[in-house]
Amino acid sequence: TVQNTLGVTGIHPVPPAYVKGQIEAVMDDIRPKAVKIGMINDAEIVRVIAESILKYHPEYVVFEPFMVSTNGCMLKEVSLITLNLSEAEIQAGQKISTVEDMKQQAKEMLKLGCKGVLIKGGHLDGGLMCDVLQTATEEAPHLFTAPKVNSRNTHGTGCTLSSAIATFLALGEPMSVAVKKAKQYVYKGIESGKDVCIGGGHGPLNHFHSPVAMHIFDKNE
Repeated sequence: TVQNTLGVTGIHPVPPAYVKGQIEAVMDDIRPKAVKIGMINDAEIVRVIAESILKYHPEYVVFEPFMVSTNGCMLKEVSLITLNLSEAEIQAGQKISTVEDMKQQAKEMLKLGCKGVLIKGGHLDGGLMCDVLQTATEEAPHLFTAPKVNSRNTHGTGCTLSSAIATFLALGEPMSVAVKKAKQYVYKGIESGKDVCIGGGHGPLNHFHSPVAMHIFDKNE
């Protein structure tokens, strides 16, 4: 990408065959337990990645940002898909403005075949953030709430969260614990980087804060 704190101005796609080679080189040698899929802008690369997942069957697959047409596409190999409110609204075809709306949509998206759905409520009105995690094996959702941090340095928070979740899953944490610990890490990163001035737009969160997690999140409901 060609980008800075003000936005993305260009994208240079990597040839699908090269992406396939990159995946095979890592999977044939290192065999990671967890895989995180980020933004993909080419249908052929989507196919290559999907074929690779079916070939190697990594133990955990986290998919973010999740954008897929509502055409019955099944995602049985995916451990967790993550969406912000805007993405969830596109999937739902309607406005999502409450935690109850998020709960309902998370359950609806399990029908795509994935094992878990995390809808991030950072843009809900009010002073609290609330994320909803719904897994296929549990009836009740997990809610994660924390006070909002007033910061413009939020560039990369979604990618960081999903990568952190994948990391904690690879370390053997259950899904709800992996999400909670990842959210603690991201929250601390936003808080510790809120006063840093980088560029004229949205700077990054601070990934290099103390590893001691802040126990600010409510118990799972």
